[in-house]
Amino acid sequence: MDRFQSMQVFAKVVELNSFAKAADALRLPRSTVSIIVGKLEAYLRIRLMQRTTRRLSLTPEGADYYRDCIRILAEIDEAEDLFSSAPNRPRGRLHLQMPTTLGRLVVVPRLDDFRKQFPDIELVIALDDGQHHPTHESVECAIRFEEPDDGNGVRRRLGDVPLLTACSPDYLGRYGEPHRVEDLQQHRAVQCFSRRSKKVTNFMFDINGDSVEVALSATLAISDEEACGMCSARGAGLVQAPRFVLAKYMESGELVEVLSKWRPRPIPVVAVYPHNRHVSLRARVFVEWVTELFEKCPLLSSASDPESKDQPSTGNRVNPEVTAERLIACG
Repeated sequence: MDRFQSMQVFAKVVELNSFAKAADALRLPRSTVSIIVGKLEAYLRIRLMQRTTRRLSLTPEGADYYRDCIRILAEIDEAEDLFSSAPNRPRGRLHLQMPTTLGRLVVVPRLDDFRKQFPDIELVIALDDGQHHPTHESVECAIRFEEPDDGNGVRRRLGDVPLLTACSPDYLGRYGEPHRVEDLQQHRAVQCFSRRSKKVTNFMFDINGDSVEVALSATLAISDEEACGMCSARGAGLVQAPRFVLAKYMESGELVEVLSKWRPRPIPVVAVYPHNRHVSLRARVFVEWVTELFEKCPLLSSASDPESKDQPSTGNRVNPEVTAERLIACG
């Protein structure tokens, strides 16, 4: 039995969740794929997959073995990269993980540009707000909003994500505009909560150089920032979220910024690599590409904001024409 081929076949079946699709992708007869996986299970003396007429599912042992397969296959690709006759041509499969909204609104719309530059890299991207550790998962590089360093991986700072506090003009008409942070006691909020911790995220404000957390009375708590922005745009309450999430509502006038003088500190974005493995060329070029993408995207740069933080709030803080240009710049 060719164990390397067996790992490749098993990993492809899991990835595509189908023996037939894996056979097509690998250009093998379907019967051959089934035989290879069967022989692998017999060799390991464990059941890797539960098969029914409708679906495939991994056993707990199969899930563990799949993670090991992905890691081993990735390390083989990395070794080939190092000794390839064309070292400047990165190739192979790159497993990535990044926050859902950042991936969907900023990174994914520009992937055609990356794929044109690096056609031999196969991207596998998990849009997931969980904090996966590259050392423990098949993920080769994770992009995260910064958290305290837990020692799981080597970090590289990619940029900063500005946050805004906003609400709809209709909400302002009903409740009035808050001119000071203290005024928020009379207001309602649409708050985001973490799927992982189940905790609601309170609003943050930068007051005289100190980061101050403020708990508001919430009308809604949703585990998705885009949904929070949508509900706020429809008058449900104040929202605090990354500028790139709220930009389309600011452009249309459905949301206006408030309390701009006390905007919270931007959230750093970092790339996390496994510290116990060689960082592949494909991972390095992707991080270089996404760093450049962030630098060119004004919605991810506090310095590019046309409104000074020291100016008093007047309701609508963003010029729609400027915002439209920014969206185009970000792709």
